[in-house]
Amino acid sequence: MSTISYLTRIEFGEGQVARLPELLGVLGVKKPLIATDKGLVATGLVARISALLSQPFAMFDGTPANPTEEAVLAAYEVYKANGCDGVIGLGGGSALDLAKAVRLLTGHDGPLAQYALVAGGLARIHGRICPMIAVPTTSGTGSEVGRAAVIITAEGRKLGIISPHMLPSIALCDPELTYGLPAGLTAATGMDAISHCLETFMASAYNPPADAIAMDGLRRGWGAIRTAVSNGADKAARNDMMMCALEGAMAFQKGLGAVHALTHPLGAIRSLNLHHGTLNAVLMPAVLRFNRSVIGAKWDALAAVLGDAPDKAIAELNASIGMPSGLKAMGVTLAMMEQVSHEAMKDHCHATNPRAATVEDYLAIMKEAA
Repeated sequence: MSTISYLTRIEFGEGQVARLPELLGVLGVKKPLIATDKGLVATGLVARISALLSQPFAMFDGTPANPTEEAVLAAYEVYKANGCDGVIGLGGGSALDLAKAVRLLTGHDGPLAQYALVAGGLARIHGRICPMIAVPTTSGTGSEVGRAAVIITAEGRKLGIISPHMLPSIALCDPELTYGLPAGLTAATGMDAISHCLETFMASAYNPPADAIAMDGLRRGWGAIRTAVSNGADKAARNDMMMCALEGAMAFQKGLGAVHALTHPLGAIRSLNLHHGTLNAVLMPAVLRFNRSVIGAKWDALAAVLGDAPDKAIAELNASIGMPSGLKAMGVTLAMMEQVSHEAMKDHCHATNPRAATVEDYLAIMKEAA
């Protein structure tokens, strides 16, 4: 038996961000907290979007590249101090995940680790929390339609806090907001979206709708990413990349796998602060090879979309859009790999990889991707 459920309200299309005041009204939000980051503030985009609002609002722009419990608590203090009654997550996956965690705290006491899926947190999360609108400005994590907030907790672990109640009330997806995204960030976030489609499709759970959505997202992302990287103003490519991100996250409720089991603890290495999508890209060819023996006809289905053996096609794509040559080039040492191989076994994505992995397997995958 499989339980299959979908999702949240999605408003998608160019210019849709102008509807933000209307949608806040629909949710009854009179004073939102805008959760974002300093980089996005510097682009002027935050000012442009906040200018749409006629009501008062508060802002937290201290989201780090990998969101931390410390930052979540700081943002929640801003929320409380200003009497906010809703949250707008504005930015990439980090800002959206932080916003989700702030929203969680409007109805739950800390610390956050108790709500992690691996700690049995699903049963502790209820829906008596404030409304939230997610406004993505990258095409990567799909957090705007995801049930998870991935946070580095006070203990230093990068954990998934997962519940249907974590879904934003409304996802406001406007591809125009990605037009100015630099090529490097377009590539890294795009590979995040593509990795979600790939891993979800490979996961062994029975969920044909998720498989179909993942493959549509993969076709769109595969066909668009090179153009989006080389010409960020290409409207069709930007539209398809945002849809790829959206569909990857709609599908990954089916489960992810070894790529994410590894990238979560790798992303928690504070001395490196590595980008999640870049890590996914670098690890994907080795994980594809690891899974090949158990995914059967799915390997051929992926090859039909990618035009070559999946591991080879992803490796060639990585090189063409400027992804790092391997983990060592990103500063990951053997000692770090050894530690991460143990942490990966505890990650919630470990259980849904189609081929069971051991500590030794995870270490071998990282060495292969080094």
